[in-house]
Amino acid sequence: MLPIFSGKLCQFFSVARFPSILFLGIIYVAYVLVGGLIFWKLEGWYVLQQTDLLKEKRIKLLEKYPCVGQNGLRELAQMIKAASLSGLSPDSNDTADGFWKFTSSSVFAATVVTTIGYGNIFPLTTAGQIFCVLFALFGIPLNVVILNRVGKYMLAIERNFCNFLEKKVDRGKCVRISIHSISFVSSAFLYFVVPMLLFKEYEGWSYAEAIYYCFITLSTIGFGDYVAGRRLHIQK
Repeated sequence: MLPIFSGKLCQFFSVARFPSILFLGIIYVAYVLVGGLIFWKLEGWYVLQQTDLLKEKRIKLLEKYPCVGQNGLRELAQMIKAASLSGLSPDSNDTADGFWKFTSSSVFAATVVTTIGYGNIFPLTTAGQIFCVLFALFGIPLNVVILNRVGKYMLAIERNFCNFLEKKVDRGKCVRISIHSISFVSSAFLYFVVPMLLFKEYEGWSYAEAIYYCFITLSTIGFGDYVAGRRLHIQK
């Protein structure tokens, strides 16, 4: 009798959770759609403006070099695109700085296991693509395990330090809150402020661009419009 009752009880709770899951799903979809609407309003006009400027530049280029023609311009654009994908400089026979060298390959491997994936560099050969899948298949779980272990270790140190101070002073709760606040501020300074200053100095970015890059990297979004060491962002 007890197993039957337990089964019915579990079934009841699973059904009872369905409205809450549906509500969360509606909130999720609404959040994405509102975000899409805001991005459309913020960025859409800029793309249309750049499209008009590009059309004007193309017309002026064809007027300046009439021998090129529309087909020649299309072939030239395809060649430039293929050169960029291969890591070649479009105006010379040199490779781009840091493209598939040991250092850049190691950075690429790090972006794979951390799921950042900037997109500025990616394997083009079949062997490289297959190895990338296998490398990510084992590397991503390994990265999660290591980060989880390091995070627990850091929390344990902070917790032990708080317990030690609570025994030494009377206001233990205030001490714990203060330690947590100092830890949060220190982490924000270490992972956002310091990199922001370094990127501004060595990459020539503005403060907004540098902090934007730091957040996109730490959140593992990795759009690839800004990549440290290579100034790939679109000049405004």
